[in-house]
Amino acid sequence: MPWNMEDYPASMKNMKELVRKKAIDIVNALLAAGYPDDRAIPIAMKQAEKWYADSDCVERATFRKAPDPSKHDKHDGDKSKSRLLDANEAVFFEDGEWQVKAESGKQASESFDNKDAAIKRAREIVKNKESAVKIYKKDGNLQNEIRPR
Repeated sequence: MPWNMEDYPASMKNMKELVRKKAIDIVNALLAAGYPDDRAIPIAMKQAEKWYADSDCVERATFRKAPDPSKHDKHDGDKSKSRLLDANEAVFFEDGEWQVKAESGKQASESFDNKDAAIKRAREIVKNKESAVKIYKKDGNLQNEIRPR
């Protein structure tokens, strides 16, 4: 069920208005990609909070001015894009840093100076997904695979 700023999941009621707007935008895209509500809502909420924390004033202001999400917004609905949302996260060493990347992704989502920080972030990413964290050694060999509980 798509959502809008007047009709949204009860779990979003205590979110800041701008964060809720972003979460609704994300959840509607996930629903169009075939995700069920019970998976799409927590993923969208977590990603919206992360977006807010990582965005600057200009990005927030631009998004604030954008039209509110509606139940009739067009999303491409390409279910093949949801593969990244279900993909395992890989932690590997490249270019002098520890990288976190969805296994089928084209580029790393984040880079870290130390392996522990990268593993921690990868675990946060897969928390609401049905996937695992694959941890590689510096030499590229698989060290461990962790499934969230």
